[in-house]
Amino acid sequence: MSKRVSFQHSRRPSLSRVRGAVVAAGLGTSMVLGAGAAFAAAPAGGPDGVNLLGSGAAESVAEQATVQGKVAAKKAAAVKKAAAAKKAALKKTHGWGAPVSRYELSASFGNDGSRWAHKHSGQDFAVPTGTKVHAAHTGIVVKAGPNGGGDGPAYGNAVVIKHANGTYSQYAHLSKIEVRIGEAVKTGERIALSGSTGNSSGPHLHFEIRHTADYGSAINPVSFLHREGVRV
Repeated sequence: MSKRVSFQHSRRPSLSRVRGAVVAAGLGTSMVLGAGAAFAAAPAGGPDGVNLLGSGAAESVAEQATVQGKVAAKKAAAVKKAAAAKKAALKKTHGWGAPVSRYELSASFGNDGSRWAHKHSGQDFAVPTGTKVHAAHTGIVVKAGPNGGGDGPAYGNAVVIKHANGTYSQYAHLSKIEVRIGEAVKTGERIALSGSTGNSSGPHLHFEIRHTADYGSAINPVSFLHREGVRV
């Protein structure tokens, strides 16, 4: 009886099958990450010199993109902050500002009361004696001294500044005057210290906006400052 000889086929995949699997895997990855990031030819590596970009590399790419996004956001925020600071500096130099900081508004323009012969001619800022008083706008000092700088004893020590736009600002009841007539001042520059001199019931700054340097030409200072973009 003749013996039947059987042959067991090799279980190792052919080179063509390996190549097909690799290419298929590469194409699948490229659909997610883009052809450039999925796989690249290399001198050595897998079959036919193909190197696959694994999941670890994909995560690394995503992390780098996140980091770059955060860096770009920080740069944009820094640019925005610098622009805002520049705008504020220009406004401080050329625009209007409040004459004092950390205050409470007390008597307002046009109020009636026994303290005034006529209606109140300015806005009072309630602040402690010795509070720094700043020029509300760039200009030239035209009045500075006791007796309201010439406007009368009710104002106590006072300063009046002439501005280029045809308006005047007045600061009264001061404890100390730190500028002189003819001196040029800039927005925000310290010109005096607040007090309670003259006809005053307590420490505060009396602030006026006028059409002339003299008493009797005042307008509502808060409304004026609001039109100039200053909130008080």
